[in-house]
Amino acid sequence: MTTIRRFTCSDLFTFNAVNLDYFTETYNLPFYLQYLAKWPEYCLLAAGPGQESMGYIFGKAEGQGEGWHGHVTAVTVAPHFRRQRLADKLMGILEDLTEKMHDGYFVDLFVRKSNNAAINMYKRLGYIIYRTVLGYYSGDEDAYDMRKAMVRDKHKRSVIPLKRPIRPEDLEHD
Repeated sequence: MTTIRRFTCSDLFTFNAVNLDYFTETYNLPFYLQYLAKWPEYCLLAAGPGQESMGYIFGKAEGQGEGWHGHVTAVTVAPHFRRQRLADKLMGILEDLTEKMHDGYFVDLFVRKSNNAAINMYKRLGYIIYRTVLGYYSGDEDAYDMRKAMVRDKHKRSVIPLKRPIRPEDLEHD
């Protein structure tokens, strides 16, 4: 049985096994604590029997005007719990929060260009490749900025792909 619940500070001591894969970015403790303090509704944990950490999602609401959106900062599932659609469920909850609680125009995320499994999952969930961000990840790997329009974006302007790649320093930071 899987329970999806709010991520807590004490979960920071139990989720390391989830992060043990090349594609998962691991952040420092203050980074996670900032998210838990500012956007607790966007910080969720999938827990199994015995409260074992199976996966998690961290996100936030950011932007201004028609750029107001939900952002997926991290979503990952421990290797031995994959193929159970846990990431789909976590993404669905974040999308619902963006739409119903924050009235966002879209949800966006960054994914390594080499992470074909994740890219295919996001496409299956309705995300498009909005643009390429050159050298976004450590080791100079490029990222795709992927987006999915929410109901508020009636004309789907937020998901019209850009033709030209950008550099990380050109990203809007709110």
